[in-house]
Amino acid sequence: MTAFLGTVGVGIGLVGAIGGAVTLVMALSFRRREHHLRVFWWVGAMTAGCVLAVLAMEIGLLRDDFSMQYVAANSTRATPWLYKVATLWGALEGSLLLWALVLSGYVAAVTASFRRRIEDRLVAWALLTMLAVCVFFFGLLAGPADPFGTLLVAPPDGDGLNPLLRNHPLMAIHPVMLYLGYVGFTVPFGFAVAALITGRLGEGWLVTTRVWTLIAWGSLTVGILLGAWWSYEVLGWGGYWAWDPVENASLLPWLTGTAFLHSVIVQERRGMLRVWNLSLLLATFALTIFGTFLTRSGVIDSVHEFSASSLGPLLLGLFAAILVLSVALVGWRGDQLRSPGSIDSPVSREGAFLANNLLFTLFAFVILLGTVFPLIVEAINNDQLAVGRPYFDRMLLPLGVALLLVMGVAPLLTWRSTSGQLLGTRALGPAALGALTMAAAVWLGAEGLGPVLGIGLGGFVIGSAVRHLALTARRQGWRAATGRSGGGMVAHIGVSLLAFGFIASTSFSEEGEFQLRPGEVGSVAGHQIRFVQLTDEMDGPNRVVRAQIEVEGRGFYAPAITQYPTFGRPIATPSVATSLVDDVYLSLVAIPEENSDVVVVRVLVEPLVGWIWVGGFVIAAGTVLAILPGRRNSHSEMEDIFA
Repeated sequence: MTAFLGTVGVGIGLVGAIGGAVTLVMALSFRRREHHLRVFWWVGAMTAGCVLAVLAMEIGLLRDDFSMQYVAANSTRATPWLYKVATLWGALEGSLLLWALVLSGYVAAVTASFRRRIEDRLVAWALLTMLAVCVFFFGLLAGPADPFGTLLVAPPDGDGLNPLLRNHPLMAIHPVMLYLGYVGFTVPFGFAVAALITGRLGEGWLVTTRVWTLIAWGSLTVGILLGAWWSYEVLGWGGYWAWDPVENASLLPWLTGTAFLHSVIVQERRGMLRVWNLSLLLATFALTIFGTFLTRSGVIDSVHEFSASSLGPLLLGLFAAILVLSVALVGWRGDQLRSPGSIDSPVSREGAFLANNLLFTLFAFVILLGTVFPLIVEAINNDQLAVGRPYFDRMLLPLGVALLLVMGVAPLLTWRSTSGQLLGTRALGPAALGALTMAAAVWLGAEGLGPVLGIGLGGFVIGSAVRHLALTARRQGWRAATGRSGGGMVAHIGVSLLAFGFIASTSFSEEGEFQLRPGEVGSVAGHQIRFVQLTDEMDGPNRVVRAQIEVEGRGFYAPAITQYPTFGRPIATPSVATSLVDDVYLSLVAIPEENSDVVVVRVLVEPLVGWIWVGGFVIAAGTVLAILPGRRNSHSEMEDIFA
């Protein structure tokens, strides 16, 4: 019965999406008001059907209904309720069901938001584009990715998810935030397509989609950082970003989306970069589909990847269709997209935004090349090729330094042109803070030109953002931090804090590996650890070996290794003594030999890694502040802050 309700829900969702799309085609063809108004009912039916399907799946998971194939393959009776709920997005079919739910929610929200403008051709074409995407994903759920298949004989228990996906609460949050970001870019994509089709290529559609783009970008930012945090807390290798292809796939649309959020200001202010902005939005959505293809096609091997399926060609086909459509529309409207303005001087606000865009685009290209090139080589020659961290570090380090420099300089510049004297006056305070930051880093033991320069530029960015906020606060009070300008500066501060943590933890970490008996100690980077005792117990069918370790001045911690009978290799669960100064990261290397109380402990000391998560929260706060309306209108928000 539960599976039947889910199937009915998917069917209603598909019919609602198709009905809404057909109704909009008729409305655009015959321009009759009643057709436009019927769209509300179709979108409502689609959303209700998807909600019904999701509820049916969650009921099946929580009630251990192993007659449902998805539940039997991905859940067990012993799975805690939180991870049973999260199992919805833990495997292929359920993840697409979550995708459809988020997409339906966005389309319903846009429909409700523009209810008074539903007859506007721009809005109608945008909704039609979004509903076409809905038809595709509901079609997958109704066909090759049916999540409600049933078994003739229900097994007594299920197989369960990969243990790595059910041993940390972040798995209940991180994927949802990623999907809110990924799917959210469907809204600005729809309006970009609509603007190209209708020929309304001015700045109005940008204002219309600004909040939606910020919501998608902010959600994706938080989702990526939560994923890095999950990797750090769960995988046991001591890092948080491995340049895994799936990690890269989530970063690519973030980079192009970030470039768009910056360059769109130039279009609104000067009428420039129209082709660039449309291309960035179209590319951002295309890259979300590319990321979906990577995780659901079986072409890559990753802990983040869903099982291989027949969906790869369909998703690749959608990606190709989006590229062809985007290129065709931009080419069609090429003459109308010519910008009326031009950059008067490279030393100007618009010059800095253009440099910012080029750097972000080059950053994305380097990552895309490193991600796709091994797949191309394997497809052509059947050779296995790995592109790892050395490539990304070598290629991206100078780009990252340049981005920090542009982030710090841009708020100090005026539109059109900035004199050297004015720029020098404005840069004095931020540059002094950057120099102090570098001096402090060297005093604390930092070495190497690249890391020290990066830390100094982070201080420069903070100084530039604080200067901007302080000068704005003289005129606006506490509302200086709201609106695009204020929220953007808060986000810049968050990026700088994140950069501090990234640079320090990757450049100055130290590690050691110790073979210890109870009472013995080891020391890394001035931190002494003492092995207290070893416990070996059963947690249901799983064997858990846990070592109690005292970290001097921090307390007691318990890294563990769990042997799951349904999973081939033991899974290490690290334990982290966290502070804003450094983290002491503890993990067991292997299960001790039988009747032995000797453990092998790997210890990493990672400076300032906690600032990555602090910076992420500050970026999220900046996004929320940017969504809030500022005191001034959107145009005056971009006015200069004069010293």
